[in-house]
Amino acid sequence: MDFYGFYTGTEFEAYKYLGHHFTENGVLFRVYAPAAQKVCLIGQFNSWQEQEMKRIHDGQFFECYNSDAKNGDLYKYRIYRKDGTFIDHCDPYAFHSELRPGTASAVFDMSQYQFSDKAWLKSRTTRMNEPLNIYELHFGSWRMNGDKWYRYDELGDILIPYLKQQGYNYIELMPLNEYPSDESWGYQATGFYSATSRYGTPDQLRMFIDQCHQNGIGVILDIVTVHFAVNDYALWNFDGTSLYEYPNSAVGYSEWGSCNFMHSRGDVCSFLQSASYFWLEEYHFDGLRMDAVGNLIYWQGNQARGENKDAIRFIQNMNAGLKQRKPDCILAAEDSTAYPNVCKPVSEGGLGFDYKWDMGWMNDTLNFFRLETRYRRDNYHKLTFSMAYFYNERFLLPLSHDEVVHGKATILQKMGCEYEKKFGMGRALYMYMYTHPGKKLLFMGSEFGQLREWDEKREQDWDMLKYPLHDSFRDYMARLSHLYLSHPALWKHDYERIGFEWKEADMINECIYAYYRKSEEETIFTILNLSGAPKRYTLSKMQGKQLELLLDSDDETFSGSSKVLPLLNPDDNGAIFMDLPACSGRMYLVKDVKKEAPKKKRGRPAKNAQ
Repeated sequence: MDFYGFYTGTEFEAYKYLGHHFTENGVLFRVYAPAAQKVCLIGQFNSWQEQEMKRIHDGQFFECYNSDAKNGDLYKYRIYRKDGTFIDHCDPYAFHSELRPGTASAVFDMSQYQFSDKAWLKSRTTRMNEPLNIYELHFGSWRMNGDKWYRYDELGDILIPYLKQQGYNYIELMPLNEYPSDESWGYQATGFYSATSRYGTPDQLRMFIDQCHQNGIGVILDIVTVHFAVNDYALWNFDGTSLYEYPNSAVGYSEWGSCNFMHSRGDVCSFLQSASYFWLEEYHFDGLRMDAVGNLIYWQGNQARGENKDAIRFIQNMNAGLKQRKPDCILAAEDSTAYPNVCKPVSEGGLGFDYKWDMGWMNDTLNFFRLETRYRRDNYHKLTFSMAYFYNERFLLPLSHDEVVHGKATILQKMGCEYEKKFGMGRALYMYMYTHPGKKLLFMGSEFGQLREWDEKREQDWDMLKYPLHDSFRDYMARLSHLYLSHPALWKHDYERIGFEWKEADMINECIYAYYRKSEEETIFTILNLSGAPKRYTLSKMQGKQLELLLDSDDETFSGSSKVLPLLNPDDNGAIFMDLPACSGRMYLVKDVKKEAPKKKRGRPAKNAQ
């Protein structure tokens, strides 16, 4: 390890030096605890009796070998403070952990698994000019195996066929770092290098990712670099001092009651960016979604308190380093602030992310669809405003887990209408989402119109699919996703103005929206009637054109009420007339009509003039 780089915050492979590693002399254990009086290794391999570790390097690291340690053995570091007291801590760099409520680290040999995904890695990109349709997943509650969780290596057999059927080409997994409380969903971490033991071993997680890759599915991991759990056996007060956190309580604790990382420390930055690189390098994750970036940019996430320059510098250094090492991996920011240049390269003064979650689009869209139709005219431009700022960043459109918990209601429940109409309204919402520029992310269960808020203790309500409204809703979402994947106009120029054009963005009284999505190969026309009444719309100047219906959100196939013509042709004046049901949307492929050349008249050839 580059020790100078470790102290100054430029090290990306600290995990290869710290933690535990198999050697010819046994398992080598190393820990960083600069203020400790002494450190002892305790574990199953020494009957939890103290084995004093040797102080090495500049006196800030400790190490020892144990020839009896083997795969799966539990261990901790007993760290003595200056006053002679001690606390037993798990290993900050451990690769595996004891199943909660146990708190020990576990020995694991990370050198054994061999991936079979070379073809995938060779062709992997950040999907900038390609479709990116993400299914966000909580590993333990998508489906359950009876009253138990599926293991990492078991879930793929049922998840991957479902993803293919539904038209998702990426998944995003909520945090899989080790964490003590199920209710935190992984966002209150204790093991930043340790894949949670809830679902199996590190190699079983690798098998899952490998299986996804071999089936053309990318895997993004949600990570936390802002804060960590307050549990005293983990990072808190690790060597008897505030080694990872701020000593000042005014900035030391987050709004979630956890400890904020002190990003002004180089060793803390090296710890975090090495963890990020670890997931990409050792597990072959295809990208990272960074949680709560606004809490890094501003002190406590509060713009009024000013920018946290050290944390901003950390983001830039980490993203630049990750991009240098893994240029084809996706880096996405969950950031609700208006801080500029989040997706601009670090070399140009930006933060260096590939994508930023469009929280403004999410809030405006859901707030609009919550309204009863009679109030929508006054809020018409909530659905046009996103395009006024869209090209400032590379936005990803998220309808994530945060929108379906804690009394917020599920997406379908939010629709501002009575129960029977919620499904049609939801189909129109998702058509707007999938035809709007930007990559897509949808949380599990939303694709079949789940009506119960997400609960991490229960699997999704799959029994709802026995009802035609939910089953046909899922069929609609699959059709919409596959159309998205297969039509370049919907993603090729997401972040260029040539890819989008408003046709109708001011029909306030009618509450109609219409726009084109464009690529070199094709043009798609989308029209939405989000009023509470049927409307007739006239599309003019369509001489020589034809509209081929791709999808009607009110189609009777999806429990709607309409059956429309598959082709629309203009009249003699070049006008195409559409009768639009209330709260519905349609997608059309714009086609050029080829005029047939006039046929030559047959007859005797004219005689040559004399």
